[in-house]
Amino acid sequence: MSHIRILPEILSNKIAAGEVVERPASVVKELVENALDAGSSRIIVEVEKGGRKLIRVSDNGCGMSYDDALLSVERYATSKIRDDADLFSIRTLGFRGEALPSIAAVSRFVMETRAESSDSGTRIEIQGGTLRNVSELGAPVGTMITVKDLYFNTPARRKFMKSAGTEMGHIGDTLAGIALGQPGVRFSLLHNGKVLRNWPAVDNPLQRAGDVLGQNLQRELCPVGYEGENIRISGRISLPSQYRATSSSIYLYVNGRWIKDRMVQHAIFSGYRGRLMKGQFPLAVLFITLAPDQVDVNVHPAKSEVRFVQQKAVHQAVSHAVSAALRQAGYDKEVGNDRADEIPAAHLPENRQSFSARPLPFSEAEKIPPPPHPSEISEGLSSYVSLTGEKETVPSFQQKEEEVSAHRQSIPAENTPDIPHIPDKRQGKKTFRELRIIGQFHRTYILCESDKGLILIDQHAAHERIVYEELKERAAKQKSLSQRLLIPETLELSYKKTAMMEKLLPRFAENGFEIEPFGGNTFAVKSAPAILAEKEISPLIAEILERMTEIGVDTKADMEKNRDEMLILTACHGAIRAGQTLSREEMRALLRQMDQCENPSNCPHGRPTWIRWGVRFLEKSFRRTV
Repeated sequence: MSHIRILPEILSNKIAAGEVVERPASVVKELVENALDAGSSRIIVEVEKGGRKLIRVSDNGCGMSYDDALLSVERYATSKIRDDADLFSIRTLGFRGEALPSIAAVSRFVMETRAESSDSGTRIEIQGGTLRNVSELGAPVGTMITVKDLYFNTPARRKFMKSAGTEMGHIGDTLAGIALGQPGVRFSLLHNGKVLRNWPAVDNPLQRAGDVLGQNLQRELCPVGYEGENIRISGRISLPSQYRATSSSIYLYVNGRWIKDRMVQHAIFSGYRGRLMKGQFPLAVLFITLAPDQVDVNVHPAKSEVRFVQQKAVHQAVSHAVSAALRQAGYDKEVGNDRADEIPAAHLPENRQSFSARPLPFSEAEKIPPPPHPSEISEGLSSYVSLTGEKETVPSFQQKEEEVSAHRQSIPAENTPDIPHIPDKRQGKKTFRELRIIGQFHRTYILCESDKGLILIDQHAAHERIVYEELKERAAKQKSLSQRLLIPETLELSYKKTAMMEKLLPRFAENGFEIEPFGGNTFAVKSAPAILAEKEISPLIAEILERMTEIGVDTKADMEKNRDEMLILTACHGAIRAGQTLSREEMRALLRQMDQCENPSNCPHGRPTWIRWGVRFLEKSFRRTV
């Protein structure tokens, strides 16, 4: 007896649905892309209970005749490809012929459609993959598809769906991503009968970016324009002074298709190299146009990933376009003009004149001799050295071992100092305030001298720790200091961030922010912590919301982490910046404040606030000792 059998069509459709229809947002994506392929200029998306109860997408596209409507719900039925050649030259958003039958297999599905050449429309009802009824009806030209009770017949999949708010957040983000790439189409989004978004058709993509991402964003973006052989890049990117905590504000489009591609993201980061710190992400809306045969869109069931024929050429073009846009906006690199963002000459495509290989910043003769290996200067982990170079025994070694190891790993090997930890403040020991200040280096580091070595203090990291501990102490005592803004700042948020903001309003209030709803997805910031005087508030709140969305608010542990993360981000934005000139008195004040910190060795993110090179280490580096 054979153990292998052909699966029933309904079961195979359910399996296909698991790949194509991951969650309600996937249904919206597939139906909206079909509407765009139909030439629609107006698309309305209606949702109830986060898509659990209802998803309805209506368009004014070309519609379908009776026969085409029946074929469209058959698996692998499509009007968009006819042979192998078409598969490698796809110009439409959909092409697989899987979306409608997959959706219909796991829902109560109704399609009403009418072509302009037809006198009447067609209504098709399918329940759990089984055709229930086909009839004629009066209908306008276009298509309306209603999806009810998603996954009603597959409870194992339904239980993995999140709350209505979470699923609605994904739907809002999905529609926003599609709308950014289609500025000439009007989009409307309704949830439980309430209009959430209404984006009119516009000619200028930047205006659509303002409508979708917030009008305040337009001031933060600079234009990107590049045209080379077989590739064109356009769009907008944020200045280095405006960044986010995650990559969720990077929107990429290839031939009008909204994608998520790590290689292109890496190329964008490469263009920002030397301008953004680790953990900072730009905002970007980039459109890449290639010949259809230069990109394979058939590599993912949800069509959200692509593969480029000339990946290195695309990477180089994007990196160059981003870097050039930033230079044009006046954000060239610091002294030395590091060329690390340029792609090596070996990666250049043939017969391209748009890029040029650049020399390395140092010749072989100018290279600095390497310092001694860390093992040559290691004093062992059983002890550490104070600011003055005096050796002290570590109390409770087992408790300190992990902290010491992490600290050593955070510093490049060639700059490894001979101390892993800040000394405690026991009687008779010198402290930060007693260091001799030499000056400020690169407007970022405070250079100090002790009897036994050279100490460098990262002014931003150190002040961030000071501000964080002050904010944390005030929050514990519920005595946050606020300052009222002369003119309230308004924030336009996405649906997901709007929902997060509503949950976190009490938490913001606890930390000195006065934020009130201002209608729809807009909020007004009326007060902020006093430490943020003369600072921009909007980027901080945007970063906080991104981090909170990433962390979640479902458990008590989440909320505790949110509380601390909000303090950390507020301290980061309120602290002295790298590149800020400090007077000697300001530097002395910073050292005195470091002495009051419980943990002056690290900023709240875990970076070291200071390092020291002992005299012995420096002498070995300059080969003054044998």
